[in-house]
Amino acid sequence: MRVAFFSPLPPARSGIADYSQALIQSLKPLAELEVFSEASRAFDPARFDIALYQLGNNVHHDFVYETALRHPGVVAMHESNLHHLMADLTIKRGDWDAYVRECEYHGGPQAGAYAGRVRKLEVGPDYEGVPMTRRILEKARGLVVHSRYMREEMRAAGFTGPVAVIPHGAWIPEADRNAYRHRLGLDEIAPLVGVFGFLKPYKRIAESLRAFRRLVRLVPNARMILVGEPHPEFPLEAMIGSMGLSANVRVLGFVPIEEFVGYLGACDIVLNLRYPTVGESSGTLLRSLGLGKAVMVSEVGSFQEFPDDVCLKVPVGPGEEDLIFEYLNLLVSRPDVAQALGARAKDYVARECNWAAVARRYAAFLEAVVEGREYRDEAALPLEDDPPPEFGPDLPDYLRGWEASKPGRGYLETHQTRLVKTLDITPPGGPSDRILEMGAYMQITPALHSKLGYGEVRGCYYGEPGRVDHRVATSAEGEPFECDVDHFDAEKHRFPYPDEHFSTVLCCELIEHLMADPMHLMSEVNRILKPGGHLVLTTPNVAGLRGISAILQGYHPGFFQAYIRPPESGEAEARHNREYTPREIRMLLENSGFEVARLETGEFLDMPRPEYGWVVHLLERYRLETDLRGDGIYAVGRKTGPVKERYPGWLYA
Repeated sequence: MRVAFFSPLPPARSGIADYSQALIQSLKPLAELEVFSEASRAFDPARFDIALYQLGNNVHHDFVYETALRHPGVVAMHESNLHHLMADLTIKRGDWDAYVRECEYHGGPQAGAYAGRVRKLEVGPDYEGVPMTRRILEKARGLVVHSRYMREEMRAAGFTGPVAVIPHGAWIPEADRNAYRHRLGLDEIAPLVGVFGFLKPYKRIAESLRAFRRLVRLVPNARMILVGEPHPEFPLEAMIGSMGLSANVRVLGFVPIEEFVGYLGACDIVLNLRYPTVGESSGTLLRSLGLGKAVMVSEVGSFQEFPDDVCLKVPVGPGEEDLIFEYLNLLVSRPDVAQALGARAKDYVARECNWAAVARRYAAFLEAVVEGREYRDEAALPLEDDPPPEFGPDLPDYLRGWEASKPGRGYLETHQTRLVKTLDITPPGGPSDRILEMGAYMQITPALHSKLGYGEVRGCYYGEPGRVDHRVATSAEGEPFECDVDHFDAEKHRFPYPDEHFSTVLCCELIEHLMADPMHLMSEVNRILKPGGHLVLTTPNVAGLRGISAILQGYHPGFFQAYIRPPESGEAEARHNREYTPREIRMLLENSGFEVARLETGEFLDMPRPEYGWVVHLLERYRLETDLRGDGIYAVGRKTGPVKERYPGWLYA
């Protein structure tokens, strides 16, 4: 499907520009996408199956609106009012006649007469009374909206065509909380409240400041930051001074997106209040939830549709200030409540609003419009895997039954928990499925057939390309097993398998040994996996409690950082060259065209371990993540498309 994608992109000061940039990355593997981000580019609609227009209510979207009228397609309506955009297209271009005509077309003779008074500068434009959406709704072949509220608004405005309710995608950003608190002169425990985005009265800023003033009387070290471009006619600094809050509240103004996210990360509580609403969603809200912040929203419009256990909702009107204060007081006095709320928020948006799921829904809706059929929302559902196998308690004995040598049995005893866990997370197969175990030592290889059901099991190992070892084994119970093990260099050579050949690839305790080009391995794994196929990846966790304890006490955090003394008989085994964190494994999978189906940590070696309670206490005090701190990383990626980034900047200099 060939899709023309129209939207402003960064550095345009538009939240929709950031939204589109994220959506494009996830939509590219699903459609043949060409992006139009400015009016000067020539557009030939005959080259495309459909055009997708991201439309908002400001001047950055002028070319989107005008092209959508000339060449109808699917319009993503980010809000239910376009009057400011229409004023930009007419009044600010000096075309008052066009403005009056548009007002009358959209709102009737009375609206046209009122526009005549606007022209005479007797009154200001009726921004709220005349939403100016009629023309675009008459032309659009389909609409994308982010909430049921917006769907009903569009139906009430007269649109009768197909509509898809697709959640606003959520960013799960990274932010250094303590670095930005240090920049603000705050310690790790001072309560910090934030208001973000354009600083206009409709963000309920006056109500929020009055409620915060009451909080400061109880908690004198509480602080508030306001991050965004202040409205020129809103006397914000004067208001802060008149309330006696100058020592507790800072207006930081407009900042680049990196700093914007950093200040979000520094906050304990984020206020995302607004009234009135035109059905808009909020990128700031999604970023706040993705960062695991305790968030308050106004109980209006699309914001009502968020689950009650992921954000606190404040009705607009009498009692609004009182409830904001009560919520602030609760969250500050009970930080455990704030952190639990934030954790549920982060889990919710990661599950329901991830960009991969959003893109799948877009692709499904666009295909339905192109084909003229009803849109069904199956694409909203996550890609389902078969249920994991249920192994009995005799699995360790079963694995030991395949290992006859004393060294092999010793290795198995030391790594038993890890090997059993690897089999637990590996998706089961069937007689027609093929599985490849990279770095096959034959400890779990027979179980891939006998316990997981794969019809063909193959192994590979480092060595001269072209060499194939035929391995034959018999268990203690007399069960036979055989497979071929291919030799090649996983960092240099093309793997000796056809495209889309395997259902599953295991890369266990291998990637940490690579010296030069791990993305070569990841690219080849992507190539040989079927669409929807799985990569099972396990590796030591350099960011586990053990590693943190080591580095804080002056030792190397790596699990196996030492050089290996060569034996007299020949070359030493490959040492660990780079160990990874869980976050890096997530990025590695996503860069390589995989959706993360599973990411967890756990035991790595079966041996006594010291007590790390003091490390957990330290992490909790500084509000750093305490999950994913086990010694071993266990990840499963599902192939969703080609490699996205061959040389990601976080991994390659």
